[in-house]
Amino acid sequence: MQAANGTQFPSHTKTAWRALPAGIWALGFGSLFMDTSSELIHSLLPAFMVTTLGASMVTVGIIEGVAEATAAIMKVFSGALSDYLGKRKLLMILGYGLAAFSKPVFPLATSVGWVFTARFIDRIGKGIRGAPRDALVADITPPQMRGAAYGLRQALDSVGALLGPLLAVALMFWFANNIRMVMWIAVVPAFIAVALLLIYVREPEHRSGPATSPLTVADARRLPLRYWIVVLLGAVFTLARFSEAFLVLRARDVGLGLGYVPFVLIVMNLLYAGAAYPAGVAADHVSHRTLLFLGLVLLIAADGVLAVAASPLVVFAGAALWGLHMACTQGLLSKLVADTAPAARLGSGFGIFNLVSGGALLLASVIAGSLWSVYGAPATFLAGAGFAGVAAIGLLAVSGFLSQSAT
Repeated sequence: MQAANGTQFPSHTKTAWRALPAGIWALGFGSLFMDTSSELIHSLLPAFMVTTLGASMVTVGIIEGVAEATAAIMKVFSGALSDYLGKRKLLMILGYGLAAFSKPVFPLATSVGWVFTARFIDRIGKGIRGAPRDALVADITPPQMRGAAYGLRQALDSVGALLGPLLAVALMFWFANNIRMVMWIAVVPAFIAVALLLIYVREPEHRSGPATSPLTVADARRLPLRYWIVVLLGAVFTLARFSEAFLVLRARDVGLGLGYVPFVLIVMNLLYAGAAYPAGVAADHVSHRTLLFLGLVLLIAADGVLAVAASPLVVFAGAALWGLHMACTQGLLSKLVADTAPAARLGSGFGIFNLVSGGALLLASVIAGSLWSVYGAPATFLAGAGFAGVAAIGLLAVSGFLSQSAT
């Protein structure tokens, strides 16, 4: 395999993980433990709200919508604040801490209001920690290894997303469907995550100076064109990749039993976790355009498989391709943000990117749901393939900008 500049792919990159800073591993395992805790609870939460607390499906939707919107908005403010203060770890720990302290509220909840409060605090925590953490990855990693660093953190994060639902299934069996007891178990990994990050993550001693003023609209407009191209690419990619909830709905649509539906996301995250780090390493050495094109091809294939699926096994195949697409694109997009945003505005850059992508995901999911309601499931996934094709055309148009960010 050749690098973007035509040189041979270095053999030492096969063991690039050994050269990554210890802080990257700590960030990765922090994500793993927190995601294990969160997904363990979230995989049971809808059933808990409906069956135990008597919530309606509309209430569940409102709670989830408000929670995710809150997280997306908070990322902009926390990223900009981390640039201004020059202190990313402080905000990151605050975010993880809020999420950890929200976890005991779920098993203690006696009403939907308690759950709403806990989800709101948890998502505020996610919003606060996201952009400073992603910027800190760039701060402590040599530029030539950023792809590997983001790939490793994303891989470990996906392992947590895989372990959470698996533990939920096993613990529900072990505790005879006692949801509250299982939720209490989920508290433990959340606090382990906070302890890991407190002890093992260090701010770099020699980082570019903090921003001289808080982020303003004028400052955002002065961000380089290459950065905005990456933001636009991220939004278009997200429009082509709507919420994974539609994978679950597709599995139910073809007759998969309710008790087995979580395995759709387990399959997706298994492939995502397994391929994210190798894809991250590749992002440091091969053409960014090539890797993004591969991700789009995988997404088109996933959409095609899901559009024609007539059995649960075919849906599992589509979910596997979906996970491979995520592995090829998500870490690379983070690397591109880190490579194109100014060092003094790195947190702001990640915040804006996440906000725009979050808005695109909401829009994509609304479009997907509308298509599903009017034309059926196949039309939803065929439209996703169409968006991916548009993204491929756009990628050709801006490939020069990607080449510049690789240098």
